[in-house]
Parts: sequence; structure tokens; C-alpha cells
Amino acid sequence: MAFDETLKVWKNGRIIPWNEATLHVASHVVHYGSSVFEGIRCYKMAKGSAIFRLGDHIQRLFNSAKVYRMPIPGSVDELCAACKDVVRANAFEEAYIRPVVFRGYGALGVDPTTCPVETFILTWKWGAYLGQEALEHGVDVKISSWNRFAPNTLPTMAKAGANYMSSQLMKLEAIADGYAESIALTDQGLLSEGSGENLFIAMKGKLYTPPMAASILNGITRDSAIRIAGDLGFEVLEQDLPRESLYLADEVFFTGTAAEVTPIRSVDRIQVGSGVRGPITTAIQRRFFEVISGKAEDRYGWLDFI
Repeated sequence: MAFDETLKVWKNGRIIPWNEATLHVASHVVHYGSSVFEGIRCYKMAKGSAIFRLGDHIQRLFNSAKVYRMPIPGSVDELCAACKDVVRANAFEEAYIRPVVFRGYGALGVDPTTCPVETFILTWKWGAYLGQEALEHGVDVKISSWNRFAPNTLPTMAKAGANYMSSQLMKLEAIADGYAESIALTDQGLLSEGSGENLFIAMKGKLYTPPMAASILNGITRDSAIRIAGDLGFEVLEQDLPRESLYLADEVFFTGTAAEVTPIRSVDRIQVGSGVRGPITTAIQRRFFEVISGKAEDRYGWLDFI
């Protein structure tokens, strides 16, 4: 994906040209991974452009920063307004929005407290993360050789840049082995999540998903899928799940801001169910896209119009 360098970026309260959104090589984040971020989507619909669950995403950004004792200048409302400002500045009708907060240029050493906290918001065009075809036909995935973090090592409830070094290892391994994505296990060998997605399994009409204690990110699209599934009459159980449940499942799918709702057709070359997108995945995916396209009533209050 090539970036459009004519775009604008929001930096610490100002809209600046894309190529001026730079940082010094001695910035703390470069050496120690001291960043937190969000991924947010803006969708075009008949009534105009709307950002999906903007307030929830920005609140999670503040929560992530709090875990790392990284005070963000401004408020949740101010950063929500800034996200809208940068979408408008770039004249986007649809966009992917990336707020990132990091420790900047001040001093080097593990102690970050003398380094200023910088906030940037980028926007760009980004289609289906795993490919448009994947939304209908599904993807082939593998169990990663890399586990998710053990408890009390790295805080997985914080969406921190450093966490995604593990995700990179998972993704690189998957691509090298001919798969679209990986699924990680916990340190106990139970199901956790993908490199950038949460995980759902359908078995005998019920929906299962790993719990927060399974070293997962508290996904906002995950929460959306749980709420949609409940409204559609499906029972959703958050519980520990063994690896082999993937092989025995009727359906498996990913959720995430980038992945949206993407079915999984095989795991470790073992076909999932009938090998096509199943009825529960289809129903949840359809309702999700109906809401974000404006074709269904936003009864959840998820859409924040610009």
C-alpha cells in the first residue's frame, strides 16, 4: 500500500502536511517501543460519512496510555473532534483513521518520564484488510508457533505498539508458510487471537470466543459482534477454548477494525465445517455491514457522523 503524500496529518492540535509528520531518530519510541494507538474506520453512507464507535476507540486509547503512565494532553472529546477534523482536512468520505500517542525526543534510557508525549492522527484509504474476496470466501490460517503473552508480562488490554512485534512474527510466519493469517495460543496452550483480530467459533448453534484473560485485546468489533449475535438470537459464551475446537467447529471467523468480520475456511489445512462461510457468520457479517452502510438502523449508537 502506497501512501498519498499530499494528505494532511493532525499533530498535537495542528493540521500539518504529511511529509512534515516526522520525529527524531533519538525519540524514545524508536528505541523502546513506547507507543499506543488505535485503528478506526470512517464509512460512507447515504446520510453522509460516519466514524464507527469513535468515542469507544478514543477511550481505549486513553486507557492504553494510562496503563503505560503516558498522559495524553487534552480530553477524549477533543481527540474525537480532532479525528473528524483530519478526515475533513483530507476530504475523505471513507477512511482508516490511526491516532498514535508516543514518547518523543527528550532522553534515552528505559525511564521515559523526561520525554514529551506526542499525539498524531493519520488517515488513509484502506480496503478489506485480508482482501475483499476473503469477506465472502474466507481465509486459510495456521496456529502460530508464537504464543501470546503470559499474564503479568505485557498488558494485552493496552493496544501498544510493542505488542505488535509479536504480531509481526505471527504474520511473517503465516505468509512464509502460505497462509493469510495466524492464530496464537496462550502460554497454557488455549486459543487467544490472531495477529490483529479477535476470534469466534460457532458450534451447534452457539457462539464461543476466548475471554479477556486469554491475552486478547478487548476488541471493539469483537464487542459489536457479540451484541449483534445476541440480538440475532445466538447465545455467546466467553470461555477458554482448546486448540482442537478450531478443527471441530462448524464455523470460525475473525473480527477487527481492519478485518471487520472475516470467515476462516481452514486451520492448519483442516477444513472448517463445509469450507464456506457459514450461516451464523453470514448473519452477523450481514448485520454488521448493514449498520455501517446505513442500510439498517443504528440502534446501538455506533455511528458518529462528521
